[in-house]
Amino acid sequence: MSEQRDSKGLPRRDFLRRAAAGAAGMGIAGNLSARALRGVLPPGFYAGPAWQDPAAAGLPGLPHFAPKAKRIIYLFQSGAPSQIDLFDPKPGLNVHYDEELPDSIRKGQRITTMTSGQARFPVAPSIFGFAPRGQCGTELSDLLPHTSSIVDKIALVRTLHTDAINHDPAITYIQTGAEQPGRPSLGAWLDYGLGTGNPDLPGYVVMITRGSAVRDPQALFSRLWGTGFLPSQHQGVTLRPSGDPVLYLSNPAGVDRDARRRMLDALGRLNDGEHARHGDPETATRTAQYEMAYRMQESVPKLADFSKEPDEVLDLYGPEVRKPGTYAYNCLMARRLAERGVRCIQLFHRGWDQHGDLPRDLALQVGDVDQPSAGLVKDLERLGLLEDTLVVFGGEFGRTVYCQGGLSRENYGRDHHPRCFSVWMAGGGIKGGVAHGKTDDFSYNIEEDPVHVHDLNATLLHCLGIDHERLTYRFQGRDFRLTDVHGKVVRALLA
Repeated sequence: MSEQRDSKGLPRRDFLRRAAAGAAGMGIAGNLSARALRGVLPPGFYAGPAWQDPAAAGLPGLPHFAPKAKRIIYLFQSGAPSQIDLFDPKPGLNVHYDEELPDSIRKGQRITTMTSGQARFPVAPSIFGFAPRGQCGTELSDLLPHTSSIVDKIALVRTLHTDAINHDPAITYIQTGAEQPGRPSLGAWLDYGLGTGNPDLPGYVVMITRGSAVRDPQALFSRLWGTGFLPSQHQGVTLRPSGDPVLYLSNPAGVDRDARRRMLDALGRLNDGEHARHGDPETATRTAQYEMAYRMQESVPKLADFSKEPDEVLDLYGPEVRKPGTYAYNCLMARRLAERGVRCIQLFHRGWDQHGDLPRDLALQVGDVDQPSAGLVKDLERLGLLEDTLVVFGGEFGRTVYCQGGLSRENYGRDHHPRCFSVWMAGGGIKGGVAHGKTDDFSYNIEEDPVHVHDLNATLLHCLGIDHERLTYRFQGRDFRLTDVHGKVVRALLA
C-alpha cells in the first residue's frame, strides 16, 4: 500500500515525527525550535543544486538605499564596562563621597538582588581622572590614552539605555532585539539580508577572549550569534585561538583534497534529491556548510598568517598581537576579515563585571582593549577601509554610581545599571568627534537625547543601507525584525 503523504509531499510518519519534534521544541531556544517549526522555504533561499551557496547574494532589493558601510566590526565588551569610570565624567561627585544616593535620583527604580539587601547606597566617585581629548574636546578617562588618540573619529553615545538589568537577558536583548532567547542575532540578520562579500569565508565570524581581570566571567551562549528562526546557515562561525580555527575543518587522516572534493560532489547530488523530495531548507544549509568548510581549508590558513604584516602595523595593536587568542590578535584578525569582505565580525571580550575591586580590575580589563581597539580604527583608516567599515565598542549595560560592598577612597565595586551607559562608534557613516546625550550629575538618569537599544540597532542597520522596518522574516504568523516594533535612527550620529 502506498504511503500517505502530507500536502508538501512528506511521508506521513515523517510529518508526524516532525510535528512532535516541533511541539517539544517550542520551549527550547535557538536553532532547534526554528528548524522544527519553520516548515517553509524563505523566498530566494534555494536557487539550483544544493551544492550552490544560496547566501552569497542576500535578498533581492537589499540594500534598501546606498550604504555608507559595507561591513561591521562589533567589539562587544561582555559584563558591562563602567561608564562613570571611562566615558561619562562626573567630577562633582567628589563632594558626595559616601553620601546616600538621593531618593530624588533613584526614583524608586529597581535594582538587582545583589545590592537590594544593602543597608545603604553610598555614592562612589570615580578615582580616575578625565580630560578633554582631541580637537573635539570630548572628555575621556585617563585609563583610555589610545582611545583618546582616535576621539575625533568616534561618536560617543552617553545615553544608551536598556530594559534588562541582568547579564544574559541584557546581552540577548542588545544582540537580538529581545530579552527572551530564540531571535536572530544582528550578524545573522545582516548575513541573511545582505549576503556575504567573500564566498571563501563565512559572512559572519565570531571570536571570543577572556580578560586579564577575570575571576568568574559571565557565560556566553552560542545563541548570541545564532540564527533563531532564520535559516541556520546564517549563524556566526566561531574562530578558535588554537588548533583548527574551525572545528573539523581539516581533512581526516588518509583523505586528501581531491578525495574530499569527490565526496562532496557525491553528497551534493544526494542532497539535491533529498531537497527535491522534502523541500527542507536545512538540507541546502548543510550542503552549503560543507562547501564553505572545503573553501575555508585554503582561505583560513592564509587569513591567520601574519608573517607579511609590517612591524609598524603590528605595533598599532600592542605587544599582545603576536599571541593567538588575545584581544589584540583578534582585532588584527578582524581587520584581515574586513578587507576580505566578511560582512559582520564580532569580538566578545569577557570580564567587565566589576562588582568589587573595580579600580584594579577595570584597569586590567581596559589594558586588554584600549590599544588594540584604537589600533584597529587606525589600521582600517590606513588601508582606506574605515570609510566603509562600521566599528562599534560597548557592552550590555552600565554600572551604578553607588557602591556595592565596602567603600573606601581607593576601592569600590559597582552593580548593574541599565538606565544609562556608553558606547562608541566609528567609520562607515558615523560622524566623528561627537559626544551624544547627557546624563544627570550621578550618571543615573538621562537628561537629554536618550538612545534605546532598538535605536542603536536601527542606526547600525541604517549605516549598512537597511531600513530596519523593512528587513523582516515571517515566523509563526508574524513578521519579525531586529528592532521588534520599536526603534528610530539616531540621525545626529550620522555623517
